[in-house]
Amino acid sequence: MLAKDLISDVVPALRTSDTGLRALNWMEIFRVSHLPIVNNKDFLGLISDTDIYDLNMADEAIGNHKLSLFSPYVVADTHIYGVIEIVSRLKITVVPVLNARKEYLGLVTMTDLMGHFAELTAMKNPGGILVLELHENDYSLSQIAQIVEGNDAKILSLYISSPSESMKMELTLKINRTDLSSIIQTFERYNYIIKSTFMVDEEMDLFYNNRFEEFMKYLSM
Repeated sequence: MLAKDLISDVVPALRTSDTGLRALNWMEIFRVSHLPIVNNKDFLGLISDTDIYDLNMADEAIGNHKLSLFSPYVVADTHIYGVIEIVSRLKITVVPVLNARKEYLGLVTMTDLMGHFAELTAMKNPGGILVLELHENDYSLSQIAQIVEGNDAKILSLYISSPSESMKMELTLKINRTDLSSIIQTFERYNYIIKSTFMVDEEMDLFYNNRFEEFMKYLSM
């Protein structure tokens, strides 16, 4: 999934002739804190609601002020992980997308990004969640996949989280079966530590809500 496939169909870009008030109105409507300023196809940079309030420029054209804009962007063929990385690192709510000639194509919002991330991680697919705790040196994806597939199941998605300054890691598996009993037993035979499991609808909803909240907090840190 690439940046060009994530571009919003509804959120507009600002022009230098637009007022700060228009920018603030659009930010409120689309629930973002940043918008790109674009002249023709030239991307000039991002402006934030804080910039507008600090300059006390709500009734004036944006172009009437000398702005210290920062200009983060991704190119059209950037993978979704790259888009997530720049949102997290720069704490921005939209990411401009440019083509190879540095022309503005559109933007990706954090809200749209979360929707596509849900598809990428198979959140909407039926199945169960299994969280393993293991040492980094014990991680073997081939063995883990063998265990799951040996129980007539498939891994729909997985991701790894590692606490800072720790050699332990958590491996979260989304599996295409809600009954994980036989898979759990096999993992235990291979001395894997099962940290948690989620197999019924209520547990799955709680798990997804918690993971969604954790991911949103990560992006807004």
